[in-house]
Amino acid sequence: MTSTVNYASQRIVIIGGGPGGYEAAMVAAASNADVTLIERNAIGGSAVLTDVVPSKTLIATADMMTRFSEAGSLGIENTKGKAPQLRVDMDRVNRRVRDLAQQQSADIKRALASAGVKIIHGTGKLLDRHTVQVTDEAGLVYPLHADFVLLSVGTHPREMATGMPDGERILTWTQLYNLSEVPEELIVIGSGVTGAEFASAYNGLGSKVTLVSSRDRVLPGEDEDAARVLEDVFERRGVRVMPRSRAAAVERTEDGSGVIVTLSDGRKVSGTHCLVAIGSIPNTEDLGLEDIGVEQTPSGHIKVDGVSRTSVNSIYAAGDCTGVYPLASVAAMQGRIAMAHILGDAVRPLRTDKVAANIFTSPEIATVGVSEKDLAEGAYRGDAVTLQLSTNPRAKMMAMRDGFVKIFARRHSGTVIGGVVVGQRASELIYPIALAVEKKLAVDDLADTFTVYPSLSGSIAEAARKLHTRGL
Repeated sequence: MTSTVNYASQRIVIIGGGPGGYEAAMVAAASNADVTLIERNAIGGSAVLTDVVPSKTLIATADMMTRFSEAGSLGIENTKGKAPQLRVDMDRVNRRVRDLAQQQSADIKRALASAGVKIIHGTGKLLDRHTVQVTDEAGLVYPLHADFVLLSVGTHPREMATGMPDGERILTWTQLYNLSEVPEELIVIGSGVTGAEFASAYNGLGSKVTLVSSRDRVLPGEDEDAARVLEDVFERRGVRVMPRSRAAAVERTEDGSGVIVTLSDGRKVSGTHCLVAIGSIPNTEDLGLEDIGVEQTPSGHIKVDGVSRTSVNSIYAAGDCTGVYPLASVAAMQGRIAMAHILGDAVRPLRTDKVAANIFTSPEIATVGVSEKDLAEGAYRGDAVTLQLSTNPRAKMMAMRDGFVKIFARRHSGTVIGGVVVGQRASELIYPIALAVEKKLAVDDLADTFTVYPSLSGSIAEAARKLHTRGL
């Protein structure tokens, strides 16, 4: 006689209520597992409370301001003197940002409760591979047995020891949403995704922005052509970019009304506010990882395999704390994969080479799959085609000056292996390319699919036609 495991009877404890945690909880609860989720703040994690939801809400306001400011090319005039000019009420904007974050958190909490997930407000720590010590908001400390544990504890902003945030003038990205006025002169330290997004957003809101970059260009890890477009837009819109400039210290002015950033070569930059966006640190301290042998990287991230499993079989991890890909969509996928693996469901390991990502600058930058750098370095044999959106009829009607569509395809077979879109709503336009990458479609499949005329997506089909391969 053979015995079978009743996966639905498994007791699962999840530490962290961000996308990795709450998505995993929903999957496990749907399979009737006994699920307990521990979260020290509101449900949703930093993605909902201080990162993705609030930042993209703020960016939506900034994008609207940018579109109005450039509406003259569409024949729309700002009748100064006859009607009030547009202005940003930062207090109202940030109230809306915080309200939407809280609404989203409440919606997720209700969905979890409805699914039967037990929620504990507090913290969790591993005592051994099957025991989590809970310290709840009332101060009660007690152990919980778990057949499996998922860690989805996220990260927090990296700080400068020589420029500690004060929440008023020197800020991390989690503190921006308490500002009651648009910063008159904002210095952004860090030219990665977070720094570029906020530099773009606050420029759109009316701040005079200086972007301090330790590298030779903005977005050093992204497509070079895309970064060049963004730099050109920054220059046109008045954003001052300082490449190859490393910030050494940040301090308040004597009267407290501004900040001074000192660079490593002795130069100084002044402004009214400073945003420090120099990366993040995983929240993996005091979790008991070392005591039970959960392996970590030198940076403190939790090592996981393709099914989100750590070096301890009963312990899984998902999200930014793993260092795999700092995206809410990836965290959610890791959480779902972990639960599928735990519960014996069909599962495919995570493929980071198929992840679609977007940078919410103005214009947006979306990518998926193989990069042009991969092709140049010989990691893949492929061809690339780039079409400027300025040649697209719909883009002309919308007065879009900046952006392009770029597609990468395997040589000879024409299989789509990657792409880049720069422009308005690039986050939406990348989807058909991502679908082609995921389903191994050929450029001819894209080229032979009807598109609306006129449409921005027409450039995707046109780029695919330029990569047309004849069947052998």
